[in-house]
Amino acid sequence: MGDVMLADGPGHVIRRGGDPFAAVASRLASADLRIANLECVIARSGKALAKPWTFRAHPRVLPVLQKHVDVVSLANNHSGDYGAEAFEEMLARLDRAGLPYVGGGRNLREAHRVRVIERKGVRIALIAYNEMFPRRFEAGDDHAGIAWSDDEQVLHDIRLARARADVVIPFMHWGQEDNEQAHARQRALARRMIEAGAAAVVGTHPHLVQDTEVIDGKPVVYSLGNFVFDGFTKPLNNTGALLWMEVNRQGVASWRMETVRIDARGVPHPVSK
Repeated sequence: MGDVMLADGPGHVIRRGGDPFAAVASRLASADLRIANLECVIARSGKALAKPWTFRAHPRVLPVLQKHVDVVSLANNHSGDYGAEAFEEMLARLDRAGLPYVGGGRNLREAHRVRVIERKGVRIALIAYNEMFPRRFEAGDDHAGIAWSDDEQVLHDIRLARARADVVIPFMHWGQEDNEQAHARQRALARRMIEAGAAAVVGTHPHLVQDTEVIDGKPVVYSLGNFVFDGFTKPLNNTGALLWMEVNRQGVASWRMETVRIDARGVPHPVSK
C-alpha cells in the first residue's frame, strides 16, 4: 500500500475508537505480507521543524497499524518532521511492538539494513530509500535517520540483498508531486535496479498513482499514491492503489493493482467492480 499518515484525520478516527483501515481490512487480511510507507513519525516527543507540512501521530495508533501492516518503510520526507528525538522514540516503539521497518535506523548501517522475511518458503528482501528533501533526515555513522537514495549505494544494497534472498523489492520515495507520469530519473534508476537484481520496484511520494512499466519482465510501479491520508481535495490525490504481487523463488509470478477511494477523513474504501 502507498502513503499511510496516521496524524490529523486518520488520527482523529483512531482517537475516537475507529479504524481508518476498516473498509479494506478484509482485503489486507488475505495477504501473506503487507507493506506500507509510514508517512509520519509516531511519537510524543520532539518539536516540529520549520517546513510546510509536519506529521506526528500519537502512539495510540500503533496497535491499529500493527493489525493491518507487517512491515513499514521509514524512508520518506516526513519521518524526521519532529527531529531526532521523536524519530528515535518511534524506532523504540516499533521495536517494542515487534513491527519491522526498513529504510531507517539508529545509524547509517541500520538504515540500510536488508530486511529478509520468509513466507511459504520464499525469502523476500525489503529495502527502502528516500530522495526527497530535506536531506538532513539522512542517517549517519553515529546518528539516527533514514536511508538516502544514492544510486550506487542502492545498487550495491540490491546486489547484497540478492545474495541472501529469492526476491528483492526496493521501495523508493521519489518523483514529482501531482504528476501522473514518472520522470526520466525514476525510469533510468528503475532500469538499473532491475538490472542489479530487483524483482520489482515500488514507489511512493507523488500523492497520486503514477504510471507503471515492465522492464525485462519485472514490474515497476512508480507511485501507489495515498492510502490512509487526509487533507487533499483533488480526486487524483484521493485515489490510491493496493499493489498485489504473487512471488515465488524465481521472482514475481503475477501482479495487479486495486483502486481505493479516500474520503475526507483520510479513510480508504474499495472501489466496487
